[in-house]
Amino acid sequence: MIGIIDYLAGNLTSVARALSYFGYKWIISSDISELKKAERIIFPGVGAAKSAMESLKKFGLDEFLKESFLKGTPILGICLGTQIIFEESKEDGGTKTLGILKGKVVRFPDPLISNGEKLKVPHMGWNKVIWKKSHPVFANLDPDYEYYFVHSYYVLPEDKEIILGTTFYGIEFSSVIGYKNLVAVQFHPEKSGKPGLQILKQFCEWKP
Repeated sequence: MIGIIDYLAGNLTSVARALSYFGYKWIISSDISELKKAERIIFPGVGAAKSAMESLKKFGLDEFLKESFLKGTPILGICLGTQIIFEESKEDGGTKTLGILKGKVVRFPDPLISNGEKLKVPHMGWNKVIWKKSHPVFANLDPDYEYYFVHSYYVLPEDKEIILGTTFYGIEFSSVIGYKNLVAVQFHPEKSGKPGLQILKQFCEWKP
């Protein structure tokens, strides 16, 4: 069974539908006793880091996620879930986050210029991933595939070795992270069509 963490950060049913497409059993829950039964964890989310952290702490999910990582449970972070696994987000004046990985989350610069034109923030829409390293969860993906992004902030990992892929939007930023039993993507695989479904399927089969 796959546990989808519900911390009032939305976009959970889309992930669940994608898992159902492949016949995987899942549970959406904020109940730690239920989530402990899961063989792997998906940590999705949209919204702001501060309110997300408040919800995680309210349900005790902050410690559960840290313990799950240390225990070796496969974890997939999506969008806000990717940002929160680092130490600090500069959103809302600064928010201390989970600190599973060393690094911080910063906003796209203003102005954000590409080819003489000012780009809109948030970065919203389809974009490519420039793959830096191979990984079982992201195997056999066509480099021309595009993925769906919606975000104003991005991660700056302290350890550059954990960056599996980057994306260009005015600047090159880290969009795919991998370390031990944890992988995380800034884009939304559940909204990214065939390649997104492939990533979710390969995560569900991954044995780190």
